[in-house]
Amino acid sequence: METLEKIRKSYTEYVLENGKQPTSVFQFAKKLKLAEAEFYTYYASFDAIEADIWLAFFQDAKATVEADQTYQGYSVREKLLAFYYTWIELLKAQRSFVVYSYSHLQEASATASPVAKARMRAGQTTANSRVLMPFKEAFFDYARDLLAEGRESREVEPRPFVTDRYPNALWMQTLFVLNFWVRDVSKNFEKTDSAIEKAVNTSFDLIGRSPIDTLIDFAKFIYQNK
Repeated sequence: METLEKIRKSYTEYVLENGKQPTSVFQFAKKLKLAEAEFYTYYASFDAIEADIWLAFFQDAKATVEADQTYQGYSVREKLLAFYYTWIELLKAQRSFVVYSYSHLQEASATASPVAKARMRAGQTTANSRVLMPFKEAFFDYARDLLAEGRESREVEPRPFVTDRYPNALWMQTLFVLNFWVRDVSKNFEKTDSAIEKAVNTSFDLIGRSPIDTLIDFAKFIYQNK
């Protein structure tokens, strides 16, 4: 087992057994038979380990769907659906850790902001967490690629002053899916599957071409040819 994987595995086991992060890098590294200085060559802090784990969840899900030949022929809407379904399946294998980490991220956000408790149910308090930041940045790259593909296929309608905010909207949707799944108590998380489908369909209905866009195009045509 390589050292990075060993550190992540030991950290995950520790927080699940103790309900909190280790109090000392020195003691944690010692149990792994690592010098403290060697630990820091891999991670700067315990939060950095969690950030790496969240990023790995995303990278594994993305690599899994992109390795599927059928995925390549999907519409952009279907690609995002496939990603979410695959991502949640991977999270299921480590649900205990995900619930632990996500809950602690929300608690930290709630103590930092007086309005955070009101936003917690929507999963918004974790939006700018430094632990989720590497995952967020990687997801934004993925979302931008999907949206660019969607503009080419006409699934995504470019709109002045709004188009640049589409990636952020999809990120908030991702947090919604995560928050819903963490709180889902239905058998085999069936309600999460429905939530994913409804969320993605709604978002693409909003960012896709609508009757209003057709009306605007018609108005422009009339104005330019009057």
